[in-house]
Amino acid sequence: MEFADRTKFYELINDAGSVTKDLLQSFQLGNVIKNGVSVAIIGKPNAGKSTLLNTLLNENRAIVSEIAGTTRDTVEEIINIDGILFRLIDTAGIREHSTDVIELIGIEKSREKIEQSDEVIYIFDVNTETPAELKAAIELIAEKNTNYFSVGNKIDLMGADAAEKFAGTDALYISAKEKDHIDQLKQRLVDKIVSGNINTENTIITNARHYEALQQVDKSLTDIKAGLDNSIPGDLLALDIRRCLHYISEITGDISNENVLDYIFSKFCIGK
Repeated sequence: MEFADRTKFYELINDAGSVTKDLLQSFQLGNVIKNGVSVAIIGKPNAGKSTLLNTLLNENRAIVSEIAGTTRDTVEEIINIDGILFRLIDTAGIREHSTDVIELIGIEKSREKIEQSDEVIYIFDVNTETPAELKAAIELIAEKNTNYFSVGNKIDLMGADAAEKFAGTDALYISAKEKDHIDQLKQRLVDKIVSGNINTENTIITNARHYEALQQVDKSLTDIKAGLDNSIPGDLLALDIRRCLHYISEITGDISNENVLDYIFSKFCIGK
């Protein structure tokens, strides 16, 4: 096999590789659309976690009180933002010292949710939190979950500028009680998932089998490019091209082989 124009073929492989990588990247968003996003709302007692949950849901779902440690267990509710389902988790306030056994169990659950959630919102009271405390809290969360952002609450009670007090941080400042800047908070939740790199108007991959096939397509395209760079004969390149087409066919449904059947029977319970 010989190619009439290797330069044009190389451009074709480059274009195919770019599309394949976009599709692979879309799988994260596809999983989000399919399964939803878990968001843990973390913070100290009385930071406004439950108030924020109620404001986002536009209903009084969680108990709000001036008494520290009111939330003993996690409270979970679902909200739809821009077509994406977010499972909001209101957690017990995290503090170092508590004599209440039930509250301590709730605090431990909160720490577990930091690791288990897709996103973490650290909410803090701009009036009582110090920049040093915020920095320490963020460092602790970053060790357990890299997908987080901080939210300064109760700006309606603050005389000074919160952004000036916490200069150097990218915190979003809101008033959960007065519903100030809640739309910006919702947008940041969406942006954290989409990351600004995925065009939601294009095809989005949600099927794990398609994702695995695309990984093989990507590997085949890389091997083809390497072969072209090293001037490998066309008949040898044809092997990688055939392998690439094979995995594309697995996605488009042009072929059905024993591997696909084995995958189906391993993943699904099919009656006789």
